[in-house]
Amino acid sequence: MSGGMMLQRAAERPSAAAHLTDEQVEQLGAELDAIREEVVASRGERDARYIHAVIRAQRSLEFGGRGILLFAKFPPAWIAGTAALSVAKILENMELGHNILHGQWDWMRDPKIHSTTWDWDHVDPAEFWKRSHNYEHHTFTNIRGKDRDLGYTVMRITPEQEWKPADLLQPLTNVGLSLIFEYGIALYDMETDKIRSGEKSWAEAKPQILATAKKIGKQAAKDYVLFPLLSGPNFLANLTANFTANIVRNVWSHAVIFCGHFPDGTETFEEERLDGETRGQWYIRQMLGSANLTGSKAMHIMTGNLSHQIEHHLFPDLPSNRYSEIAPKVQDICRRYGLPYNAGSLPKQYGKVWRKIIRLAFPGGHERYGSATPTPKRVSKLTRRAAPARLAA
Repeated sequence: MSGGMMLQRAAERPSAAAHLTDEQVEQLGAELDAIREEVVASRGERDARYIHAVIRAQRSLEFGGRGILLFAKFPPAWIAGTAALSVAKILENMELGHNILHGQWDWMRDPKIHSTTWDWDHVDPAEFWKRSHNYEHHTFTNIRGKDRDLGYTVMRITPEQEWKPADLLQPLTNVGLSLIFEYGIALYDMETDKIRSGEKSWAEAKPQILATAKKIGKQAAKDYVLFPLLSGPNFLANLTANFTANIVRNVWSHAVIFCGHFPDGTETFEEERLDGETRGQWYIRQMLGSANLTGSKAMHIMTGNLSHQIEHHLFPDLPSNRYSEIAPKVQDICRRYGLPYNAGSLPKQYGKVWRKIIRLAFPGGHERYGSATPTPKRVSKLTRRAAPARLAA
């Protein structure tokens, strides 16, 4: 056997679920269904108190921060006001906007806290985000060619993606994306890549472009005109404070989301995986394609509980405050079925994300991240359906 073939064979990495039988996969699915049913049956007053408390805290921070920024010309006021507004924007996007728009609180039947009525502090209109995120991403999680969240169409984050010279710049692209993340998401949801390729006509795109432009204008008017004007002679200082708070929110959101999807150990899958996929196999795909962040309760709240990304992908419509309760049970299932439970601190996971982005800026990457499709001898009934995956990182 040639050295090249040996290297290719050595680089092949079967899915971490390849050892499971069909019966085990479905039993695992039944256990996760039971966890879900238990939470659904127990939703109630304490969950409602939680979301109302977060809303009060977020609005208090925003009101207080904007009040302090009326005097933004004074450095202590600028620092305190910017910090409060930054935290308020993070809470609104992560623990409120993201989770409410997922329908996690629709069961309360409160028209003010409902996925159909919530208008979040973000330049991307909620209706477009819900389609691309709730449906496309959460249905086709980590399916190459179906889940456009893999690299957000601007970066190469799996070795299966064809390398282009422009990929050499992707470490810089990633820095830029983190700074303008909300705008990047808005452009992504408009499917500008499909417009360029001709898959989506300008006539089809025009209504969405106009709606997004309107939302961007609304956000800009609020942060960069209205509130700075209210501070009178402190206009410029107030404007820079709002700009800084938006940058902080964008960088934080970017870091949390990338750490939940792209660090070492997360798997990506072929489109064939979807053929006849059972509930148990869907659960496994969510578990193997996600990663968690460890940390304090405050850390979890500031991430919108997306630090429990594995649990979120398993149960995207369950109240976010329940993920910390579910996590030990999910971890126990992973242990008993011999599956990895990918979790680590923010610095650790973010470092792994950056390592992958830098490595895949160059050609190749197959040796580290997995390459060729399993050989026919290794493809069983299970691996055809539950394990034709290779490590993305």
